[in-house]
Order: sequence, then C-alpha cells, then structure tokens
Amino acid sequence: MKNIFALSTVVLKESVRRKDFYVLFVVTAVITLMMGSVNFFHDSQIDRYLKEICLLLIWISSLVITITMAARQIPAEKESRTIYPLLAKPISRTEVLLGKFLGCWLATAITLIVFYAFFGLMAMSKEHHWPVANYFQAIWLHWTMLGVIIAMTVLGSLVFSAVSANVTISFMAVTFILLVGRHLDQVAVRLGEPAHSLLMGLFYAIPHLEFFDVRDLVIHNWPSIHWSVCVKATAYGAVYGAFFLLAACLCFRRRALN
Repeated sequence: MKNIFALSTVVLKESVRRKDFYVLFVVTAVITLMMGSVNFFHDSQIDRYLKEICLLLIWISSLVITITMAARQIPAEKESRTIYPLLAKPISRTEVLLGKFLGCWLATAITLIVFYAFFGLMAMSKEHHWPVANYFQAIWLHWTMLGVIIAMTVLGSLVFSAVSANVTISFMAVTFILLVGRHLDQVAVRLGEPAHSLLMGLFYAIPHLEFFDVRDLVIHNWPSIHWSVCVKATAYGAVYGAFFLLAACLCFRRRALN
C-alpha cells in the first residue's frame, strides 16, 4: 500500500502542474458568469436553465480532464522510459497500475470539489440557499462514475497503441453509454433474432453511467434520494471499476514493455 500511495502522490502532483484543469475551469466560470449576468426574457425560471448549462459544462470538463489524464499515464512512462527504473525497484506492475488509478481518481476529486464549490456559490447567490445533501450526493456519485471511467481508460491505454486512439474511443464509449446505452433494451424489443439477443446482451454488459447522474436534484431543488440508493450505486460502480482494473492488471502483467 505504501508504494501505491507514493505513486498516487506523484500522479496528483503532476496533474496539478498541468494546465488542463485551469483552462477548463476558467472557460466554465466565464461562460457561467456571462450567462448569469443576463436576464433572458425576464423569465423567473432562468436560474434553473443556467444551473443546467453550468452542470453540463462541469460534466463535460470533468470527462475531458479524466479521460486525457488517465489515458496518458502508462504511455507517458513508456515514452520517457521511466517505467524501467520504476519497475526495477521493489514494486510490482499491479502496484504501478493501482497507484496510477488512485492518483487520477484523487485528482478528479479535487477537480469536482473546485467545480461544484464554484457552482454552489453561484447558485446560492441567486437562490439564497444551499441543499448540502443534494450537492454531496451529486459529487459522490459523479466521482464514483469517474472512477469507473478512469479504470476503463487505463485498460484502454494497454490495449490501444496510441494515446489519441484511446482518448477518442473512450470518449465515444462514454458518450454512447450516456446517450444511447439506456435505450438499448427498448430498441431490442422491436428487433428480431439475433439482433435482439445481441442488443440485450450489450445492454446488460455495459456499465450504465446514467445511474450516477443526479443533476436534476440540484437543478430543480428536489428532495435528496434515499441513501440506500447511493450505497447501491456506489457498489455498482465499484464492481465495474474493479472489473476494469483487474483486466488492466492482467493485461499489464502479460504485456511486453518494449
């Protein structure tokens, strides 16, 4: 565990030095402030539209940061050839992979806290209240989802030869799951065999990332969901994250570094 935490600290420090987060945060903040300063059509419900747009920007920015950061971890070590002295130490490949995962996951936690804190201050300045439970559940489930995506992207970095290919395919996969994956069962009902069985199998095999999307709680100030639902969603994400990490560890152990 000491080796894993040491590696995660290095990854965390490297992510802080990069400009990805700062650029995306500034863009999100500027767009939100500009839209928040305008009262469109004197609509009393405009605050909800602004909250929805801001949360969408936060989700997009977090996905960009997460996927690009996770995709370059192992390839960057190989390219700079630092992977060889790293593995020459008393540290296993599994520990290297878990350290990279943990560092990326902790970096996304800091990212989400900063983004949601800014969003919460903006929302509170207009609505004059802050539903803490809703924000905690939104951040926690969002972070759990990013953990699954990090594990999936790390696995992709060992399967695909180029970082750009991994980033592109990971983005496409996440977009497909979020926008189309939830409807595969409805499409499958209208099809005959073998398309029906294939789509239903894909529907049950993919990680349903939409389970972690509770933005409506924050946008519409609805009551927080039951905590047992959060626990089940967390366990669901942990199972898929562990599956992708296990597959990545097996792949990394058998893969030649050269």
